[in-house]
Amino acid sequence: MTKDEFMQKEYNIPSKITNLITESENEAAAVFKNIEETASLNQLRVMRAFYNHKVSEANFAQTTGYGYDDLGRDTLDKIYAELFGTEDALVRHNFISGTHTLSTMLFGILRPGDTLLCATAEPYDTLEEVIGSHEGFGSLADFNIKTEIIPLSQNGMPDKDNIKKRLLAGNIKACLIQRSKGYAFRPSYTAEEVGELARFIKSVSPDTIVMVDNCYGEFVNSVEPTAVGADLCAGSLIKNAGGGLAPTGGYIAGKKELVELCAYRLTSVGIGKECGASLGFNRSMYQGLFMAPHTVMQAMKAAVLCAYVYKKLGYDVTPEPCGRRGDIIQAVRFGTPEGVIAFCKGIQSGAPVDSFVTPEPWDMPGYSSQVIMAAGAFVQGASIEFSADAPIKEPYVAYMQGGLTYESARLGIAMSVKTLSDSGVITI
Repeated sequence: MTKDEFMQKEYNIPSKITNLITESENEAAAVFKNIEETASLNQLRVMRAFYNHKVSEANFAQTTGYGYDDLGRDTLDKIYAELFGTEDALVRHNFISGTHTLSTMLFGILRPGDTLLCATAEPYDTLEEVIGSHEGFGSLADFNIKTEIIPLSQNGMPDKDNIKKRLLAGNIKACLIQRSKGYAFRPSYTAEEVGELARFIKSVSPDTIVMVDNCYGEFVNSVEPTAVGADLCAGSLIKNAGGGLAPTGGYIAGKKELVELCAYRLTSVGIGKECGASLGFNRSMYQGLFMAPHTVMQAMKAAVLCAYVYKKLGYDVTPEPCGRRGDIIQAVRFGTPEGVIAFCKGIQSGAPVDSFVTPEPWDMPGYSSQVIMAAGAFVQGASIEFSADAPIKEPYVAYMQGGLTYESARLGIAMSVKTLSDSGVITI
C-alpha cells in the first residue's frame, strides 16, 4: 500500500486531493533541494560549534539555587554567540515566550526619554501592549519611552527613504526590525535583507542600536541577522531554535554590553548572567539546537508544499511557491472567515496531538481581534510544530507554520484541503 492509498483508506481523503498533493510535491523538487542544501550547511555549523566548545555529558548536569558556575548554561551561551556571529548571548529557560524575550530586550536597552523606531511597520500583535497601546500597566510608554512606526513600501519592503528621513531628524535610540510577516500579508525578510537594512540604518545613524525580532527565522538561511549587520536579535526556543525538543525558553544574542543590559533586565542589576539554575533543562536545549537545522528543513518543505497546493487551488499565497523565504511561515489569503476557519480545523485534524479537537475563534490574550489557532503540539504553543492560526479580520489570511516531520505536515495539508471541500468552501 502506498502512502496515498493509506490516506485515502484511513483518512477518507479523495484521490483528487492526494493527486494534487503528489503533483505539487513533484513541482517542488528543485525548491526542496535548495532547502536541503541550506539545512546541511547549518547542521555543519552547529556541529562545529559543539566541537569548538567541547560539549560533553557534563554540560547536561542539573544545577539548583543560584546556579553559580553552571557549565551547561554558560557554554550554551557561547555556542549561540558563535552561531549568531555575536560577542555574547543569553539563552535561558526562564523566557516564557518570544514576546517575553523581545520585551526583555526592549526594556533592557531603552531608557526614559528614548525613542524606538519600528522600521518594518507595526510590530507583532502581542508587542502592542508592551510598547504602550494601554496605559498604566508598565509599558514602554508608561516609562516615557516613545515608539514611532514607519509603514512599509507598497511592495511590502522597508521604506528606506522615510526611515532615513526620521533617523536624520535625530533622537532615535534604537530601531526594531521584525523579520517575520507576523499577521501581515507581506514578505518575510531573509537574514541578508535584514542585515542590509541594519547596515543602511547604521550608515545614516551609527549610534542607533539595531534590534531584530528573529522569531520564525532561525536556520532558514545560512546566516543570522547579527552576523551581517544587526546589533542584537531575539527569539523563542519553542520555535525554530529549540528544534521541537526545548520545552520552553528564549535567547538574545548580540554585542556583549547590550546582552549584559538584557541579562540585568531578566534577573537583577549586578547579577545578570552570573546566576540562574538550569534545573535540568540543559539537555533538551542542547539537543533541540542540534536538531534545529533538520527540523527547520522539515517545516520549510511543508510551507513550500502548502504554497504549491493552495496556489493551484486559486488562492493568493506569500511567499510564492518558488519565492525567497525568510521564515517558516506560509500565508494563504482566503478572503472569508469561513475559509480560514475551515483551513485551521483541517490542520488541527492532521495533528499528532488533539487531532479530535475542533478549534474555534476566541479572544486570545494579547490580540486585538478574535484568533483561531490549530495547534496539536507536544509542547504547548510550539510554533515549530505543525500549526496554523488566523485573526478573524479582513483580509482573512491563515498562517501555517512548522512541522516536526514533513510526512506528518503533508497529511495535515491534505486534511486542510479535505475540510475546505467538506465545508463547501472549495470544490475539488
